[in-house]
Amino acid sequence: MISVLLIPIFLSFFITLFSVPIWIKKAKEIGLVWEDMNKRDRPKNVAGAGGVTVFLGFMLGILGYMAIKTFYFKSSDNLVEIFASLSVILIIAFIGFMDDLFGWRKGGLSKRSRLILLISASIPLIIINAGASNMMGIEFGLLYPLLFIPLGIVGVSATFNFLAGYNGLEASQGIIILSSLSIITFLMGNKWLSVIGLCMVASLIGFYLFNKYPAKVFPGDVMTYSVGALIAVLAILGNMEKIAIFFFIPYILETGLKLRGKLKKESFAKVNEDGSLEMPYKKIYGLEHIAICILKKIKKNKKVYEKDVVYFINIFQIVIIILGLIIFKNSLF
Repeated sequence: MISVLLIPIFLSFFITLFSVPIWIKKAKEIGLVWEDMNKRDRPKNVAGAGGVTVFLGFMLGILGYMAIKTFYFKSSDNLVEIFASLSVILIIAFIGFMDDLFGWRKGGLSKRSRLILLISASIPLIIINAGASNMMGIEFGLLYPLLFIPLGIVGVSATFNFLAGYNGLEASQGIIILSSLSIITFLMGNKWLSVIGLCMVASLIGFYLFNKYPAKVFPGDVMTYSVGALIAVLAILGNMEKIAIFFFIPYILETGLKLRGKLKKESFAKVNEDGSLEMPYKKIYGLEHIAICILKKIKKNKKVYEKDVVYFINIFQIVIIILGLIIFKNSLF
């Protein structure tokens, strides 16, 4: 059974892996290229909105999984929930892609338009009354689908986009968080949710091979919004909101630091002639800045590079996940 369920996961990986080079070529042909902000000369030659390939691999992998459930296992269990989840991701990906096409440097979609559209993306889960309305011993009733589901979808999809801008950061963070949530859902007996999560992980791995330093392609909002939305979907359908929020601590911190800068301060660094990074501001406005400050103090040569920042944040995320598993172990399993 498990070997059969690996098929959609591998399908997601290989579809993304083989479609990324095609996207890179086409994006450069039409001029959809962005600046690599943490390089010395900020070269504007990196293909943008490559998250489209992640979305493609994920969607086709999930459709493959649904076909296996229907024709091989003769089962229709959870198909409604899966279709609702796909609908959420589809709407979110469309919003992110519009934002990418309008240009992040020019502000993309207006804040009001983005908020309204993100709220609309939660409608499929609201319609099926997804998740459990009892949280932390409190029965929320209709308040859960009408308030907490939209809040979760909007909050997570939007804030996952905050911790970004460094080669491989968004993809590797998605791999780490979704892998952890997929393992938890598997141990809790929700194997169908594990397959959904691992299909996205597989797509992200295929994409990361081209997005890691030095990046040949950037993900764009189409990927960050989609990954964030899927994290929220897994948390809602798997009834594990508490641990998902705990795993999201780095993003909560990042949001707080971004608000400190009134959402106007960027996470990018100041680049030296040798490619090493310096603080761009006197104050800290992101975890990326914290990483630069700490690494400059602990590294012998005092030089911090883009890869160092990504590794530091990923290690911090892994530590948070391990702590979360220890704290919530008894309540989950």
